[in-house]
Amino acid sequence: MVGSYRRALVKLSGEAMMGDRSFGIDPATVRNLAGQIVRAVSDGVEVAIVVGGGNFWRGATAAETGMERATADYAGMLATIMNGLALQDALEKQGAVVRTQTALAVAAVAEPYIRRRAMRHLEKGRVVIFAAGTGNPFMTTDTAAALRSIEIEAEALLMAKHGVDGVYDSDPRKNPSAKRFEHLTHLDAIQRRLQVMDSTALSLCMDNQIPIVVFDMDAPDNVYRALRGEATGTVIASHPDAASTRPVSSLLEASPDGRPR
Repeated sequence: MVGSYRRALVKLSGEAMMGDRSFGIDPATVRNLAGQIVRAVSDGVEVAIVVGGGNFWRGATAAETGMERATADYAGMLATIMNGLALQDALEKQGAVVRTQTALAVAAVAEPYIRRRAMRHLEKGRVVIFAAGTGNPFMTTDTAAALRSIEIEAEALLMAKHGVDGVYDSDPRKNPSAKRFEHLTHLDAIQRRLQVMDSTALSLCMDNQIPIVVFDMDAPDNVYRALRGEATGTVIASHPDAASTRPVSSLLEASPDGRPR
């Protein structure tokens, strides 16, 4: 459909799956997310998802208590697999065909991550969930989302945030006068240290000209709208002209069939 992405990757943090809970998964929240994704897939959008695990485990936090950092990070990767399987179940119950791929071998419940297989699944209209981050400690799931976006040739990385409707010049929860940006370049976000995502992930997106959309997943239908390429949240793009003057759905030059490249 004109205006929709042909292929996009959605980054869902572990917190995005908690709803109003303080720990674990909120089934109603996950069902709602799944429903929006299924609608986008039915519109012809090829959807990949990277899931975090912060609702169960944070490697950096565990390391602060004395746990060896690499071991703590591997435990966090297992948490992302639990979230991936929960999301897979919710998507399948709403009619989607789903494949979960993991960067750690867990053959009993998921496929190993194989780039060409993932792309083939997407071409067939299947939703692909990437779990276990990059499979390496000291790397965040934001970095995994940036890397997978590049590898599968996604047209955009959509950062679904819980309770945050974009990128601000300071923390809006602490500063009522914080300014929300509608458009930024990757370099601006890095230089301003705006904590959109970690600097490694931002640099990967900048070097490979992957647009990033940071939006509030709690607003009604916002995940669906983001996948449709509608203007929502903050757009981070490589070129100042594109970031300052063009809508989300036009960030990338259109191909002859009217879709973004």
